[in-house]
Amino acid sequence: MLKNLLTLIIIIFICYGCNTSNTKVAKKNIDDPETIYLMAKKSFDNKNYQISKEKFLKLKKLYPLSNEAIQAEIMIGFIDYVVMDYESALLQFDKIINRYPSLKNMDYVYYMKAICNYEQITHHELDGKYNELAIENFNQVINRFPDSQYAKDSRQKIILVKSNIAAKHMEIGRFYQRNNKYTAALNRFKIVIDKYSMTKFTPEALHRMVEIYYSIGMEDESLKIASTLGYNYPESEWYKNSYNLLNEKGKKKTILEKISNLF
Repeated sequence: MLKNLLTLIIIIFICYGCNTSNTKVAKKNIDDPETIYLMAKKSFDNKNYQISKEKFLKLKKLYPLSNEAIQAEIMIGFIDYVVMDYESALLQFDKIINRYPSLKNMDYVYYMKAICNYEQITHHELDGKYNELAIENFNQVINRFPDSQYAKDSRQKIILVKSNIAAKHMEIGRFYQRNNKYTAALNRFKIVIDKYSMTKFTPEALHRMVEIYYSIGMEDESLKIASTLGYNYPESEWYKNSYNLLNEKGKKKTILEKISNLF
């Protein structure tokens, strides 16, 4: 009888030990870095951004040296971007750049930094800081990671930013031209030609210069600009407009000969 009682007690202790061990394993699995990361990512996918951020912060605090913690830092910056807290996102991405300079997906971090500035550009801005910051950041992606999947999009975004700037210069230049402030207008159109020649506004800028020089009697200058316009954009509507302008009032033969000579 005593022997049976001892055996029963031993079995109870073994079972209790197994349960305790299983509980510890389960707890460990719940709190390991990979599990926390997956839970945080799941919250993010469900658009519970605040909860997701809290879990990523918890992961960073508990396991600061883990690979998951580094990825969590990127996700924290991305969450700030998603909720349009651009200032916090930029600070977070800068922190990652300084702390992990050899990070495998550093091209993504630089790209997201550029996007944060890009999305703060407003169309009514001309000299706004975000224009230049976005261009600078996209150029960093291109120069540092030329083979990155983000380099191509960065080049396209730079053209869009420059087009935005060129559009504002054109708008201001047209305003000056309408008000007979020709020097100020010419300066704006020259900026478009010199700095933003890759944009669609270059042919119009050249034509506006032809108009101004023609209207103030500087025929030779207008002819030179018209020849440049015709050489580079022969099918452009702006070249046709310049052509028609310079050939009005019976000057067709003389103007055509002069343009031919310039070529």
